[in-house]
Amino acid sequence: MATEVLDTLTAVAPAVVDTLKTAMMMAPADTTLATKEELAVASDAVASLGLTANNIWMMLCTALVFLMNLGFASVESGLARSKNTVNILFKNTITPAIGLIIYCLWGFNLMYPGSDFAGAFFGFAGFGLDSPRMEDGSLDLAYNANYTYWTDFLFQAMFAATAATIVSGAVAERIKLTSYMIFTVLLIGLIYPVIGMWKWGGGWLNSLGSLPVFYDFAGSTIVHSVGGWAALAGVIVIGPRIGKYVDGKILPIPGHSMPLATIGVFLLWLGWFGFNGGSVLSADPTLVSLVLVTTSMAAAAGAIGAMLTSGIYLKALDLSMVLNGVLGGLVGITAGADLMSPTDAILIGLISGSIVVFAVVFFDKVKIDDPVGATSVHLVCGVLGTLFVGIFGDKGFSGTSEGHGMSQLISQLIGIGATALFVFPVSYILFLLLSKTVGLRVPAKEEIEGLDIGEHGMRAYNIDQNKEY
Repeated sequence: MATEVLDTLTAVAPAVVDTLKTAMMMAPADTTLATKEELAVASDAVASLGLTANNIWMMLCTALVFLMNLGFASVESGLARSKNTVNILFKNTITPAIGLIIYCLWGFNLMYPGSDFAGAFFGFAGFGLDSPRMEDGSLDLAYNANYTYWTDFLFQAMFAATAATIVSGAVAERIKLTSYMIFTVLLIGLIYPVIGMWKWGGGWLNSLGSLPVFYDFAGSTIVHSVGGWAALAGVIVIGPRIGKYVDGKILPIPGHSMPLATIGVFLLWLGWFGFNGGSVLSADPTLVSLVLVTTSMAAAAGAIGAMLTSGIYLKALDLSMVLNGVLGGLVGITAGADLMSPTDAILIGLISGSIVVFAVVFFDKVKIDDPVGATSVHLVCGVLGTLFVGIFGDKGFSGTSEGHGMSQLISQLIGIGATALFVFPVSYILFLLLSKTVGLRVPAKEEIEGLDIGEHGMRAYNIDQNKEY
């Protein structure tokens, strides 16, 4: 038993583990019971140390992912008009609050129903949270070798909130706050955990028969494309902003604060270290380091790709495109950050950053009005990133079995298709129902004056040089 515990800790404290293993193996058969007990105590101490180190890393990553909420709030409000700033900040404040509560009440157990539902399409382990218990009824704080039950819940809850936040930016500047909050409850409480269960909860995408399992390391499909498909459905149902498409022409509606948008992107880039780094699910020094490198390389290359593409294709070095290029590179690497070499990550980032520019232009041409480019970044690059696993994934590079090959690519396509066929129609129907019942869009007068006054009765910037405050 002590040897098995030591095996799980090699990545955390290799020198200590090797010493203890050697001592246990070299102990003669007639070693006194006291000595063996001392070795057992030492191995338990190392086990506790390993659990603590891994758990601290996972909690740090949870904090970084939580910080992404501020990043999304900054990007969305910066790329929108000032008259809607309070509304966007409000949505990005209430979304993680809703996410935590709903994911606690039933979302977590819907996404992780347990081994009894292995290979299934749906499973549910009951309402609420309750830490696993030992046979004697005491709390099993060592949920697994790397982190506790409570850490697992909180880390996963941050991912759930991220998926919902993607929708916020796409439908910004014209959606009713109450309708947005209702949809957020449904996305986090039903749509996201069901898709998550299919792969991360041990569902059918994790056992595809003769095909390799669908692979999505940190959520290019499960998080980002889920939010992207839902956002696309919402944008189609709610329609474009007033004044965006007039007489067959596309009229630009610039955001009010590029500094705020830039700050938001850097916050998201920082948060992605937790998003991808935490998805290692341990503090394994080699794999965590690799993931942080590939994540950074893809983000940097995404910026370069968007810069070159916007410069050549749009004849302008558009900052908003470069910012979305960074995010596109991050989304593109997320599905296979643990499989790629740094050079593969650069290529993925260049492709993703370039595609973002074309995607933004395409959605505008078909009159899909997305003020922040959420569908281009999270949907398009989420799909691409998932496909990159089958195209670039270096088989064996990180000790995993996923990688190159047509069979892996087929598995990736199955996961992408299944997600699209579930998330988009369900989201579309839900948005239609909201439109027909409580109403989805604010009145035209309120949209023109700004949602800050209409929905909240306040302004984000109370600057008037003719008055004293």
